[in-house]
Amino acid sequence: MTCDWTGEPSIGVDLRTGKVMYQSWLTTARISFDDSKSPATASWQDVSWPGTSLDTFDSILFTDPATGRTVVSQLTGVCSVSAFTDDDGTSWTPAVKSCQTPAGADHQTIGGGPFPSAGLPHAGYPDALYYCSQNFVYASCAVSLDGGLNYGVGSPMYAVDMCEGLHGHVKVAPDGTVYVPNKGCGAPDCAVVTTGASSPCRKGLLVSRNEGLTWQLSLIPDSSVKDAGGSDPSVGIGRLGTVYYGYDGRDGQPRIAVSHDHGTTWSPSVDVGAAVGVRNIEFPEVVAGDDDRAAFAFIGTSTAGDDQDPSFAGVWYLYVAFTYNGGRTWTTVDATPGDPVQRGCVQLLTGCGRRNMLDFNDITVDKYGHVLVAYTDGCAGPCETDPTNTQQYRVASLVRQTCGRGLLAVDDSGSQLDCSTSPD
Repeated sequence: MTCDWTGEPSIGVDLRTGKVMYQSWLTTARISFDDSKSPATASWQDVSWPGTSLDTFDSILFTDPATGRTVVSQLTGVCSVSAFTDDDGTSWTPAVKSCQTPAGADHQTIGGGPFPSAGLPHAGYPDALYYCSQNFVYASCAVSLDGGLNYGVGSPMYAVDMCEGLHGHVKVAPDGTVYVPNKGCGAPDCAVVTTGASSPCRKGLLVSRNEGLTWQLSLIPDSSVKDAGGSDPSVGIGRLGTVYYGYDGRDGQPRIAVSHDHGTTWSPSVDVGAAVGVRNIEFPEVVAGDDDRAAFAFIGTSTAGDDQDPSFAGVWYLYVAFTYNGGRTWTTVDATPGDPVQRGCVQLLTGCGRRNMLDFNDITVDKYGHVLVAYTDGCAGPCETDPTNTQQYRVASLVRQTCGRGLLAVDDSGSQLDCSTSPD
């Protein structure tokens, strides 16, 4: 699917229907797969909410796996416009109040999941939905008790004297714990380049166990902050609450740490890229299924150096790392072999001159535990084979796992094809 301007895709799956919901800037697409053909084919249909406006900025989509409800939010400045659908985009219900109070001006994220056991009273919708955004000097989250019609008063997650301004996607655990990762915490200056082992800046995780009312900060002890241009980290949460935290280290490597106690303690971070020759990554995205199974997607290149420098000559591909033993070992595969997703630098907050991919990708699983990754293909058409091609492409794309074990052990038998014989 090609759009005039894409970037920062988000993805969800309606587990009732199998439909994939995909958001990229102003477009909401519904994707259907025909697995009776080999290879499987995908059909993209524009089902965008009519209230989407050309005046919007950041967009985000979240599909609640428990209900199939998909929420779309479009940033309009300080607040957002938002709507939800319970029929995969055939009809939409606009939100009444679509951001927290007071509103945040940037980098909104929406997520949801079960209420904690001692949760607030709610009616009409079984899960809590959270809207989090930052207001330059602090960031806050608010909860919706009515399925996204209204969001309440925002509770501060962090201020800039504790964490860097931008944060990753909000995730909710099966026990109702809410997690928001941040790429630089522990000191007021984590938004600028920090060097040396003595730097107090680490990857951070904001944790709330009371529906976002109060938050605690957890630091990944052996992590490091890349620089102001580093990507947002990401968390995936297993069925029993194990937290997988994926990030880009200061050396550019893809690293992931695991916690079994809501971020109180962490396993040593594991480098999942060295075995396949990856030297730099951006856009880490993590999802988990069973407690001992997770996937960690990122775009990576074998070229070392500063990937924000305009002269950086890396060729980037989309990789996905899998664990089936709780993060002790990982197997990393190139998900786009022979099909680069970017050439050159990947601009985040610096002036490399290639801002086509914006700030993040996204990842999810279907009802069988198959992994799906939404990404912006920045190297399409002639760029795929021509190293001198400098055009900035923006193609809304996804990859879907079609063979091998997924993230749900119950579906290991019969639902996964043998990768040695699968044509996909």
